[in-house]
Amino acid sequence: MRNIFYLLLVTTLAVCLIGCNRQPSASADSTNGSAAAVPNKQVPEAKSVIPAGTRLRVALTNAVSSDKSRPGDSFTGVLAEPVVIDGETLLEKGTQVRGRVVDAKGSGRVKGRAVIQLTLTEIMYEGNSLNISTKPYSAVAESTKKRDAAIIGGGAGVGAAIGALAGGGKGALIGAGVGGGAGTATVLATKGKEIRYSPETRIPFTLARSVEI
Repeated sequence: MRNIFYLLLVTTLAVCLIGCNRQPSASADSTNGSAAAVPNKQVPEAKSVIPAGTRLRVALTNAVSSDKSRPGDSFTGVLAEPVVIDGETLLEKGTQVRGRVVDAKGSGRVKGRAVIQLTLTEIMYEGNSLNISTKPYSAVAESTKKRDAAIIGGGAGVGAAIGALAGGGKGALIGAGVGGGAGTATVLATKGKEIRYSPETRIPFTLARSVEI
């Protein structure tokens, strides 16, 4: 009977020892498995947004004009002012931009004022080029009607004076007609004003769509 009791006791102790030796190993395997199953993940940085309607004041770095530029020509510039959204500066002053000439027409000799239309297409941010879209900036040359009227009127006045000296009142009427005709010819031979923007000219653009940076 005593031998049986000792045998049972030894068997029980042996089972306990075996179980204790295996438990840390299983626990370690479980820990390693969990570590392998859950790799380290990097949380992506939140992007900042420049909303549509933001004004971009640009200083040109090359010239554009109604009589020299052509639709499709590109131009470059830099931001003349930083872009600040909710107190945070998203684009620094001096950030490079690129644009495109949408339309350019020189002035006509008889009618038709010069026009030019520009838009921004790209902006450089941290060494990368970002596509942007802005509302077209349009400009129309000043009218020359007052100048033309002065030229015609001046020619008529000079002609009348010459005619008066030559033949009295009748000569004045003839001279006025001749002088007026000469003034009209001058207007027809003279083109209207052109639109010319030299480097460093500042032009305001407005974002048509928001931009993520």
